[in-house]
Amino acid sequence: MLFKPSFVKLLVVAAGISLVSAPSFGQAARNYISIVGSSTVYPFATVVAEQFGRTSDFRTPKIESTGSGGGLKLFCSGVGVDHPDIANSSRRIKSSEVEKCNSNGVTEIVEVKIGYDGIVLANSSDAKVLSVSLKDIFLALAKDVPDPSGAEKLVPNPYQKWSDINPVLPATVIEVLGPPPTSGTRDAFVELAMEGGCKQFAWIKAIKAKDKSRFKAICHGVREDGRYVEAGENDNLIVQKLRANTDALGIFGFSFLDQNADVVQGSRIGGSAPTFEAIASGEYAVSRPLYFYVKKAHVDAIPGVRDYLAEFTSERAMGEEGYLSDRGLIPLPADEYEAVVSSVRDLQNLSLAAN
Repeated sequence: MLFKPSFVKLLVVAAGISLVSAPSFGQAARNYISIVGSSTVYPFATVVAEQFGRTSDFRTPKIESTGSGGGLKLFCSGVGVDHPDIANSSRRIKSSEVEKCNSNGVTEIVEVKIGYDGIVLANSSDAKVLSVSLKDIFLALAKDVPDPSGAEKLVPNPYQKWSDINPVLPATVIEVLGPPPTSGTRDAFVELAMEGGCKQFAWIKAIKAKDKSRFKAICHGVREDGRYVEAGENDNLIVQKLRANTDALGIFGFSFLDQNADVVQGSRIGGSAPTFEAIASGEYAVSRPLYFYVKKAHVDAIPGVRDYLAEFTSERAMGEEGYLSDRGLIPLPADEYEAVVSSVRDLQNLSLAAN
């Protein structure tokens, strides 16, 4: 993908990494890979890093969970040993971030799409399973909502209990623990879940054609009155809080639900439970692709980067029966996987600066 304003080339990579030589940083090069970014991608990157450290001649990469936005900010801050080599992200990099990268000399970026993940609205296994629609989610968490009287105007969110929104829902106070604005999980959740519910109001949906900024502000604005609680980038902390408060719900990736299935359970959204099969088939509405981004200039300058990419994108890791699937990653569909492998094969002998 080429962002014309910054002339940065992004390559979608799935397997068989083969890149042209990158400039060396000389004797000052680090002897380990530095990775930052998404808390959702973190467990997948960690298991690959551990496998890589055990089976290669290189050190185990250092990985920090900073959130997608925070990670990409660090990633785009410059080229060289003082800056990360790789940024994990639970959303695709924004054009504004690519432009920021470019302004700091990060002019060639390899995009690696690793698979899919569902975003869950979970609660304690000791509570009843919640079943909500996208419209229910929007009304529960939006900063401003349509006037309950039916008038086509917005009012500050008045809903305090789930039953205020829908009488079939429990009469418990709305308390949702979720990630901060720097999180790719939050970005994806507001786009897929909240906007999905917002568009069910025809008069709001009509605003998009006239004023996209206002539409986004309405549909993506999260309430700030305590019903939504920013719980940081640590998804494990959210799980712990759900165990302590059976009335609360939390937002995080499917992999954390899968790893903590003994203590938390996923809500049904639009009638579909967040299962591996439902996410893979597209039946579960709140799902998104996961990525990581690599600095082309670091591929051959930092020891092990090329080999780490090969390990992560190998069939044994990312494949349908790969070890990342065992950790909750939804593999790329076979046709998509083969298509991206083919596209990389076609590009491997070309200069990244070409075209």
